[in-house]
Amino acid sequence: MAKILITGMSGTGKSSALRALAARGHRTVDTDTDEWSRWTSEPDWVWREDAMTALLTEHRDGALFVAGCKTNQVDFYPLFDHVVLLSAPAPVLLARIAARTDNPYGKSDSERAAVLENLALVEPLLRASATLEVDASAPLEKVVDRLEALVSRRT
Repeated sequence: MAKILITGMSGTGKSSALRALAARGHRTVDTDTDEWSRWTSEPDWVWREDAMTALLTEHRDGALFVAGCKTNQVDFYPLFDHVVLLSAPAPVLLARIAARTDNPYGKSDSERAAVLENLALVEPLLRASATLEVDASAPLEKVVDRLEALVSRRT
């Protein structure tokens, strides 16, 4: 019943890792949808507290991999067995964002600048609170192997 948060900056491969984990038979949740997240008046894209609490407290069978990067995710850390930071150098992130076709974010100059700013300001905060950091510039299969190995390890 391991519950694992996969977090990191745009372009680190959170969605790709989720797809690969799902293909291996694991339950996965991408929180970048209106079902799991909402806009606040600030504006800020945060997790829906009721939905996330229910997801994490009611999960009983097999591993659960949740992906996202939200300002309020730290409030949910006690409900996870592992918080995994996927990280990669800026050139890797920018190249992935430019090449992806399933997500329009990061295509404009201002969005790419925001990615770099978040890399400098947000990633160190994520690193400080993560239980594991995985180099996401490695081949996807190796990244997913590292994530899947956590299923049997409890914190």
